[in-house]
Amino acid sequence: MSGRCYRSKLSVWAALCVLVLCWFYIFPVYRLPSYEEIVDEVSRQGHVWQKNNTGIHVYRKLLKECCDPPRMFAVTKENSPIGKVLWYDGELYHSHTVSNETYPLFVQDNPLRLPLKKCVVVGNGGVLRHSGCGREIDEADFVMRCNLPPLSKKYMEDVGTRTHLVTANPSIIEKRFQSLLWSRRAFVESMRVYGSSYIYMPAFSMRPGTEPSLRAYYALADASSNLTMLFANPEFLRSVGKFWKGRGVHARRLSTGLFLVSLALGVCEEVTAYGFWPFATGPGPDQRPVRHHYYDNILPYKWFHAMPEEFMQLWRLHTSGTLRMHVGQCQPRDGG
Repeated sequence: MSGRCYRSKLSVWAALCVLVLCWFYIFPVYRLPSYEEIVDEVSRQGHVWQKNNTGIHVYRKLLKECCDPPRMFAVTKENSPIGKVLWYDGELYHSHTVSNETYPLFVQDNPLRLPLKKCVVVGNGGVLRHSGCGREIDEADFVMRCNLPPLSKKYMEDVGTRTHLVTANPSIIEKRFQSLLWSRRAFVESMRVYGSSYIYMPAFSMRPGTEPSLRAYYALADASSNLTMLFANPEFLRSVGKFWKGRGVHARRLSTGLFLVSLALGVCEEVTAYGFWPFATGPGPDQRPVRHHYYDNILPYKWFHAMPEEFMQLWRLHTSGTLRMHVGQCQPRDGG
């Protein structure tokens, strides 16, 4: 009896070992390079970049198949008629049904004039500080920015001022503008720096963010603002999350920057990303200290994003010529 039990246990362990080996064969363990390895690779690559039109076309096709950015990046009257259920991408089992109240707030269809040519996505990384990249950024055909960043004269030389689309996280409305429950003047006046751009808000990602997002819409509408509110489509955000998870980005939620890069890769002929550097010291031999943001050093919630993993995925696209990542200083122009 004991011999049979022993053999039975061995069989179970052997089966488990086979299953583990099969798992690692199908899903091999991915080791994120160390910070030193990443800095060494970036330093060796430097500013060298060669555009790969084939790679750009292939990636745009992949994004089209999974996420359809041109049609689905925003909630529109075309893709979200009255009665459609918008399932929150940041919460399970919660949704918003498009009604007579919310339907008129949506744009008719995709407002972007496609195809966009040279696009830049400007992250808020501290690596932009003293970069001198403002003029380069402003020369792009279409500029995307993250989470209502400051664009005052103090930062203009490094980050530029032109904006065509800027994201606004509902948490910013809650913390910076008291959820717009009191005066809305400070919010409306602060938004003027973004000119006549699109404000891109994830109103239907999590329930607590819906009301502040709708208040932001009405605040701008009541002030006859030149800004146009776009609500991020939760279907698009969910599919983009799955797309990157399948490529090794394991995060509770993707960063706003990666969502914007995904949008840009899907609708632009050439994409350059600035301000994407998630490490405390900069690239290059001097390895100068780098703040988290170019305007402050407030760190995000731990474990919420997987910034090093995101950076490595984008850097692979850079080395393949699909996306240009600018992580150093910009070259000064002759004549000032």
